[in-house]
Amino acid sequence: MAKKQNDQGLAEGIKETAGAAFHTVHSALATTENVAMNAVDVVKNAADNLTGDRNQERNQD
Repeated sequence: MAKKQNDQGLAEGIKETAGAAFHTVHSALATTENVAMNAVDVVKNAADNLTGDRNQERNQD
């Protein structure tokens, strides 16, 4: 009886550890995605600013 309880406790511990590891990896991936999307936004804004400046120069000619 005690062995069965120990086995169940061990299984629960492994399950909780795996769940925590999954959560950590999931959070890291979400953070990586946010950083990547922010980088894309920065590049897009820089391109828009550059293109906008050039379009404005053409309209003034």
